[in-house]
Amino acid sequence: MRQRRKQLGLLRFAIACLLCWAAQGFCLCHAAGKPMPSRVALTTKRVSKSVVPTVSRARFAAQSGGGVEGENTSLDDDDDNDDEAASTTTSKGPLQVFVDTVLEARRHLAAAAAARSTSVFLMYPVDTIKTRMQMGQANPLRLGGIFNGVAESLVGQIPYGVLTFGSYEIYKDALMKRFPNVKPIFLVAASAVLGDLTGSGWLCPSEVVKQKMQAGIFQTTSEALRSIWSQKGLAGFYEGYFGAVARDVPFRVAQLTTFEVAKSVALRLKAARQQKSSSSSDSVRLELSPIESAICGAVSGTFSAAITSPLDRIKTLLMTDSATYGGSVISCATKIFENEGLAGFATGIVPRIAYIAPSVVIFFVTYEATQQQLKRMWQPAAAATTSSK
Repeated sequence: MRQRRKQLGLLRFAIACLLCWAAQGFCLCHAAGKPMPSRVALTTKRVSKSVVPTVSRARFAAQSGGGVEGENTSLDDDDDNDDEAASTTTSKGPLQVFVDTVLEARRHLAAAAAARSTSVFLMYPVDTIKTRMQMGQANPLRLGGIFNGVAESLVGQIPYGVLTFGSYEIYKDALMKRFPNVKPIFLVAASAVLGDLTGSGWLCPSEVVKQKMQAGIFQTTSEALRSIWSQKGLAGFYEGYFGAVARDVPFRVAQLTTFEVAKSVALRLKAARQQKSSSSSDSVRLELSPIESAICGAVSGTFSAAITSPLDRIKTLLMTDSATYGGSVISCATKIFENEGLAGFATGIVPRIAYIAPSVVIFFVTYEATQQQLKRMWQPAAAATTSSK
């Protein structure tokens, strides 16, 4: 009994450390966002937008699993209209702001949807293997049913991206007005978390169906829907919801933190190289290229996936077998620790990490190609509409 109490105390201490690390992440974000003590300016366009475009359109048009954090260079053509748009949002309601945000970013959202679909589909076998490993199934590498639930994943992920992107802009606008003296990076992080929470209401049911199909509990979507509804009703589609939230909030904070740190390091290295190769003493405006931003996104996503892997396993077990694991995050964590020790929380960490970096590459390549194609398609139509007025 005394040994079990010690083990539970160790588990609670580990969870507390994770939460403390997440809180400290905001401080790191602030430190990473400070201007460098050199002649090289490392901001993008205007200071007030140095963080917002990077995190908003790139992050929330793409979303976490396959998105790239730093695609602001491909979104610069929209920035010229930001000031005008900002002056008109004060009289609009939240719904109108959401609609306008989605419409203004429709090309990027469409490109992100295509890129997200491609990355999810191509990397889906790795996700299935991770789920099987987290559930402790025999032979998780078997090919049978490797794509079970992929349609449900796409149905959940793409609208989720629109919801989080649109609501993120609403939260960000409201927080910037309500707390004008707070550092923007803190408000961006808070808006990111709130945007994820808003989209999670749509995402959770599709995740429940997807993971049950990945685990082989159901073979078809109709079977899964009928069984979940008949057994638990609407609540059955939200099994593991708090497990998902417990994973996603630390993941978002960690991802934003490490991306800002990685970006700062990359800019410092780039500035040092440029100063060595240039004899001029003039100030230089320096930005990361899309490829460099994608690398920073891959680094931040991989690191964030690794440290939140224990929470990801808790989410998987709650969604696939909630009754066995007590139906709550704490009870599930306690049962894992009692049965498997600390090593149980690392189950599935390898495929989870292996999923992120290739997803970023696939997403980035597809996003850029689709976005440029849509730009070529939509510009003639926009020009024709303007000339006819």
